[in-house]
Amino acid sequence: MKTSVHHLDVRGAIVPITLLKVTGAFREIKPGEILEILGSDPDTRKELFQVLNAFRYQLMDIEEGKASYRIRLKKG
Repeated sequence: MKTSVHHLDVRGAIVPITLLKVTGAFREIKPGEILEILGSDPDTRKELFQVLNAFRYQLMDIEEGKASYRIRLKKG
């Protein structure tokens, strides 16, 4: 059975909007599914994990690029 991957592109969004979008998307997906977040703001990345403490998840990977990053989380 293939795991569903949900994509959320928040590049260019300000921190509060990004955090709202990520938490909203994480609430919508089912346990075992993956949320892939594309972002560009390093401050958002730091705050993201503080906000996600309310959820059960597994960090699959983080890829760093010059102008953006990609974070893959599996909902627990």
